Amino acid sequence: MKNTNRFFASTWFAAAGLAMLLAGCSPEVEHRGYMPKPGAFNQITSGMSKTEVEGILGSPSTTASIQYKGDSYYYITSTTTSKAFMTEETDREVIAVRFDDAGRVKSFAQYGLQDGRVIDVNTNRTPVYGEDTSLLTSLLRGAKGTSAGPMLGRKL
Repeated sequence: MKNTNRFFASTWFAAAGLAMLLAGCSPEVEHRGYMPKPGAFNQITSGMSKTEVEGILGSPSTTASIQYKGDSYYYITSTTTSKAFMTEETDREVIAVRFDDAGRVKSFAQYGLQDGRVIDVNTNRTPVYGEDTSLLTSLLRGAKGTSAGPMLGRKL
């Protein structure tokens, strides 16, 4: 009887452990930003005022003014999928509404993830002339008369 209970308990714990392991690997989908109402974009027409656009689409995610030629409203939606510790953006939608000087809709467009491009912000490195040494190396050298670098061409 004790062996049967032990077998049942160990089987139960193994099944629970397997279920937790599989639950940890299931993807988690997150929707961030503006959540458009179905058909809201189709209601926008040229010549509408800013208040009419806000009445249909709501408050914009962000706005922009370009060289005093009118404002732009941007409604941004992003969908990401997280699995374990890896996060990937699976969908992005940007609704751009551009206004003229009078505050009327001049143009509007809808962009998706395929319309964007990846910009690597920090790829350029400033060239460093001289030796590239760490603080520890500089401290250990002390005043031993080591080279001051190719730019100076002399000893310290």
